[in-house]
Amino acid sequence: MKNLILRGYMRLRNLRDMVRETAGQDLIEYALVVALIALAATAGMSTVATKINAAFTSIGTKLTTYTS
Repeated sequence: MKNLILRGYMRLRNLRDMVRETAGQDLIEYALVVALIALAATAGMSTVATKINAAFTSIGTKLTTYTS
C-alpha cells in the first residue's frame, strides 16, 4: 500500500513538473511572436509613411499649381 501511494505521489509530482516546464516555454513562444509582429509593424510603417508623404507632396504640388 505504501508503495502504491509513493508511485501515485511521484506521478503527480512529475506531472506538476511537466506543467511548469511547458508554461515557461509558452511564455517564451508568445514573447517571440510579439517581437516578430513588432518588427514587421515597424518595417511596414516606414513603407506606409513614405507612401503617405509622397501622396501629400503630390496633393500640395497640385494645389500650388492650381492656385498660382
